Amino acid sequence: MGFSDYLVWLFWAFIWISFICVVIFIIFDLFSDHTVSGWGKAGWIILICFFPALGALIYLIARGKGMAERRAYGNQTVAEDDDYKPRRFDNPADEISKAKALADQGVISQGEYEAIKDKALRATG
Repeated sequence: MGFSDYLVWLFWAFIWISFICVVIFIIFDLFSDHTVSGWGKAGWIILICFFPALGALIYLIARGKGMAERRAYGNQTVAEDDDYKPRRFDNPADEISKAKALADQGVISQGEYEAIKDKALRATG
């Protein structure tokens, strides 16, 4: 086996690994899309299993733009989750009085008022 044979083998190995990655991304995208029905997902999986190259090409042409949008949306939600910090009550008495006023107005239920009160009291201790 010469050097040129090695380069050809390396090229084809790269193509196969890239193709497998594309198919995996397609499957992840397909199952993360809530707009496609179960039968639609099954149809895409069958197409990709029996005709992998053709199925992947058709999927990328038909749904490629949606893949990018879903991926961008997924990245935004992760960024929002990373910025989440639990709420800290500066003055529990103020929080309890605000919750009591909302409960008296009927905006929140008595159970919600009790939950807010318990949370505010726990935040102090």
